[in-house]
Amino acid sequence: MGGKRANFDLCSTRDWQFFLSAGEENKERRERQVTSCLGKVKVGEKQARKLGLKPYTQTSPGLTKCCLRLCAQNSFEQAEENIKVLMGLRVGHSSLHRFMEQTEIHEAEASEKVDSASIDGGKVALRCKGGREWKDYKAVTLSDGTCEAFFQQAEQLQSWSEQLPLSPIFTCLGDGHDGVWRLTTNFGGSLVAIRREVLDWFHLMENLHKVQMLPSMHRWLEHLLWHGAVESALQFLLPIKQHKSQCFQNYLRKHRQRLPDYHLYQQLGLPIGSGKVESTIKQIGFRVKLAGASWNQCNVPKILRLRTAFLNNSPALSIST
Repeated sequence: MGGKRANFDLCSTRDWQFFLSAGEENKERRERQVTSCLGKVKVGEKQARKLGLKPYTQTSPGLTKCCLRLCAQNSFEQAEENIKVLMGLRVGHSSLHRFMEQTEIHEAEASEKVDSASIDGGKVALRCKGGREWKDYKAVTLSDGTCEAFFQQAEQLQSWSEQLPLSPIFTCLGDGHDGVWRLTTNFGGSLVAIRREVLDWFHLMENLHKVQMLPSMHRWLEHLLWHGAVESALQFLLPIKQHKSQCFQNYLRKHRQRLPDYHLYQQLGLPIGSGKVESTIKQIGFRVKLAGASWNQCNVPKILRLRTAFLNNSPALSIST
């Protein structure tokens, strides 16, 4: 019994109570064999309906969740090996890939009122005739840490943003890329009365230090920009004729309305950096950019949703719900 009891932890409560029931229901004529976290079990029609098994499904919901959770962290081949080692079960990598394709995971829900969002772009490799082609996806991280990712789905991202519990005064942060600001323009729709766009402070400094000048000049410009004195910074840069200086001046003019008084924002507890979403993209990349990995275009939204569900600790990947 010690071995069986240990395996209970791998199933949802509904699963193991169901599979170990000894009532007359187990004596139905039409049965099918289902693989669960406890191993292979025969299931009758009434049992299948009670458990929520779809027709012809041969894997229990609890085991499917365990498989998806492992697939969200590793390649399908590695997940197959991990299932064998951890559970003593054989679930092929092709079956695991099919689970990802066939399982619907809903978009993330915020756990509390959201007052800011960071948006940035990541890369994913698509399979093509010549080998691999890199394409962009967009990731969003909310102030409560909830994240979501979308691949060529701007309308879906907008629709998702309008379902979130957003504060009427909302801050959108980005790194300066035009594609990011196109998404922030109407993020949240009518839920947001005042929408602030803020250029990430650290990207601003990264661009500043591309301009060659004395360290003391860099420090002075940092001071001016930290306190929102953009016009003074432009005046200071005006005599510097080098190309990179001209580029930085154009950069400041382009994002003028996104350059607040960073010092004041920090004192008020308002966000000034998009580091959260950059971390999210790195975490997504650990799965979608495994060595040699490439994806069919139709499966990119699936693996992005699976990975973000794991990062959000979604109930869709938990056997306790």
